[in-house]
Formats: sequence, C-alpha cells, structure tokens
Amino acid sequence: MEQKLHIYNSINRQKELFEPITPGHVGLYVCGPTVYSDVHLGNVRTFMTFDLVYRYLSFIGYKVRYVRNITDVGHLTGDSDDGEDKIAKKAKLENLEPMEVVQKYTNGFHDVMRIFNILNPSIEPTATAHIIEQIEMIQAIIANGFAYESNGSVYFDVRKFSEKYPYGKLSGRVIDDLYTNTRDLDGQDEKRDSLDFALWKKADDSHLMKWNSPWGIGFPGWHIECSVMSTKYLGKSFDIHGGGMDLKFPHHECEIAQNVGATGHEPVRYWMHGNMLTVNGRKMAKSEGNGFTPEELITGNHKLLDKGYSPMTVRFFFLMGHYASTLDFSNEALQAAEKGYKRMCAAMKLIPQLPASATSAYDTQKWRNECFEAMNDDFNTPIVLSHLFEGVRVINSAKEGSIQLTQNDIATLKLTFEDFFFTVMGLSSEEGGENSKLSASLMEMILNMRTEAKANKDFATSDKLRDALASIQIQIKDSKEGTTWTYEG
Repeated sequence: MEQKLHIYNSINRQKELFEPITPGHVGLYVCGPTVYSDVHLGNVRTFMTFDLVYRYLSFIGYKVRYVRNITDVGHLTGDSDDGEDKIAKKAKLENLEPMEVVQKYTNGFHDVMRIFNILNPSIEPTATAHIIEQIEMIQAIIANGFAYESNGSVYFDVRKFSEKYPYGKLSGRVIDDLYTNTRDLDGQDEKRDSLDFALWKKADDSHLMKWNSPWGIGFPGWHIECSVMSTKYLGKSFDIHGGGMDLKFPHHECEIAQNVGATGHEPVRYWMHGNMLTVNGRKMAKSEGNGFTPEELITGNHKLLDKGYSPMTVRFFFLMGHYASTLDFSNEALQAAEKGYKRMCAAMKLIPQLPASATSAYDTQKWRNECFEAMNDDFNTPIVLSHLFEGVRVINSAKEGSIQLTQNDIATLKLTFEDFFFTVMGLSSEEGGENSKLSASLMEMILNMRTEAKANKDFATSDKLRDALASIQIQIKDSKEGTTWTYEG
C-alpha cells in the first residue's frame, strides 16, 4: 500500500501531504541540547518525538539525513541577548574549562539517549565547530541590508526586514503588537530597536568563550548557529525542522528571518513542534519542584514518585500521547503505561504458540493497514497503540481458541508487531535480547551516580540508590576492583 503521510505544519497551521523537495530523500533538522546541565525529561520527550519521525520516515522507504545539533556556545541565560553564556557560567561554578563542561554534559546527554533507545542522528554538529560559517552568514545578512554593527556587536534589523518580508508568521505574532509590548530603549542601548536580536556579541576580557571576527573579539548569538548548521548540511531549503513548542518564538522565528535575510529563501517546508510535559496538571519546571531527571524517574528517587519506572515504560507512556498534545505526568499514568506495556509484551510472546487454522475469522491485513493509516495521520501513536491492543485481544482470543487464524494471519500479526512496536516506535522487550545493552547502560549510569555521591561524601544519596536497586531485586557489591551488580529476581 502506498504511504501518503500527512504532517501538521506549524507555519501554515494545518495538516499537509508530505512531499519532500527531492523525491525519496528527506532532510530533517532538530534543535539539540545546550550542554550545560543534565538533560531533563521534557527534552527527552522532544528528542523521542523526532526519533519516532526519523524511524517512520526511514521505515516507509525514505533516505533520511537527520541533523541534530549540540549548542556549546552563544546560548545566554534567560534565552536573551544579555547575561552570561550558560556554559561559561557553569564552567565558573564548577571551576572547569568550558569545553570540559561541554564534554561532560554531552556524554550525559548521549547516555540518556541510549537508555531510552533514541537513535543517533546522521550528523551531530556543534556550534563552536562552525564559527567561520556563522561569521560568513552574518556578513551576508549585513550585505543584504538586514543587520548592522554596533560597538563590536552585530544585530538583526527586524523593522528593516519586516518592510520586505513577514516577521512573526511562525509564532503568529503581529509585529505591531510586538513593538507595543516591548520596552522603550534608553540612549545607552546598542540596539536600534527593541525587537532586534544579536547575531554576534562583543566579548569583554572576562568572557571565557570568544573568537576573532571582522567586528572584533566576540561570540555568536544563539539563533545563528541553527541557521548555519541546518543549511550547511541540508541545503538552503530543506524538508522538516523540529523542536519543542517553546522554541517557536524567538528561536525559530529568528532562524527564518536569518535564513531569508541571508539567502532570500524560505528555509523549511514543514515546521514541527512537540508539546510540553505537565506534572499532575502543572507545568514541569525546577521552580515548581516537580521536574524529574531521567535518573530520578528510573530509580524512583523523587518525592513525587511512588516508585521507579523502566525506560521502556517511560517511552511507552510518551507514545500514549500525541506529540503535539500536552502530556500529563502522574504515578497513575505511569502505572497504566507499565501495565499496558507488559500486557503487550506478554501477548507478543504468545504469537509463536498460536494454532493455525484453514480459515480465518479476523482480517489481519486490514488491521495492519490501520496501523499505517494512524502513523500517516501526523504520527498518531495513541491510535497506533490502540490498534496494537486490538492485536493483543486477537492474540489472546486465538490462544484461547475463540478466534481462528490462518498461518498468514499469524505471520501478519508477528510482522506488524515487529514493525510498529520495535522498529517504528522504538520499544523493546526488557527481558534480555535487544534490551541487554540498554540495561547495561542504565546500570552503568546509576552506579556512576552512586560512585560520584560517595566521592562527594553524600552517603544519604548513595544509600538511597542502593536501597532503590535492592527494592527491585538488584544487589550491588563494592570491592577494591569497583562495584558489581546482580539481578536476583
């Protein structure tokens, strides 16, 4: 069956038939992490969303070039043009070189991606490796009349740009309203206008990360890196740009302006945005005290958690909500996901044992096609899961003898679960096999956390991790050679 995929395009606010620029090929860019702290669960949901997109596009036959960047300079505190660089600030706090901070949290990010079975992108470029290209794009924007230099910094001229091109169309913001809602500039400000944003910032002597440029010593703005890295590896115009809903404005809006300002081309055909996580109906945030790290979620080491949950239970939970919808995090929802996940795994184990009949009482091919139709409807994983649970019902009924299936039906059941449960949705059985590497990575991360806690004389955390593992029948043993673990379940 021909797959006609429809994607909700944020810029046009409607579902559209997906037609790539180059037939058979897809260019996909996703804004990656700023590596100054541990990845949080909201990030995990975003990257899992685009892991699903990457997996499904590849599964239905596209050759996908997936670019997901690492932001290692230029992202200032408050997501603004003022303040310290987030990485440099962390380097000062931890008495490290900025690149030590970058490496530490990049490694941690990759560990978390592996734990949740999130595939590596095709290319993972970093902002600091593309300083020359960022300077070149800024020069092109200046040459086209949409940016200006001021006291060693360079700013994008939003008012000048908006005279020729629309600004605010992705986020739905009207430029006159934006001007009305911003403060008046005092005479000391480098910007000509309050909406102008930094392409390059002058660095003083105390700034840790800085480079030579035609405008003096400085560093790039946050938005310019994604314009540069997306177009360098995917072309002036490419198919899909993804990220969290919180990046629509200003980050993605600024990207569009920069690309158009430099090249005159609209950079992206389909904009996709994943929605946020809430916890018991409230926004997940550090200030609310309800933000979970992946480690806390897995170990259960958080005041709002009844227990720890496995990585595949969490992935299953995320897939129970559509990527563009708010997803509410609660113990009840996680326990329901755990129950559903285990039920599906148990049913798949029964498939080889199903008796074959000469006749069939169920149309498995129609059922399989319905799974494709749900994915083709803007990656609708909740509907896919509902169809897979219908498959679970059929398997259990066939095992009990109340439904007859032919050998072809049984083969279709097996193939469909393999295709959608494993390949497309990236789930895995947590009993050895494909998941053994995942389990080993998870345990390595937890044991490293415990070792670090002991080194810092944080024995309360060390003991809590040991006890949490013991509660799920994992025993750890410390020796001169290191720490080992055994599962005694």
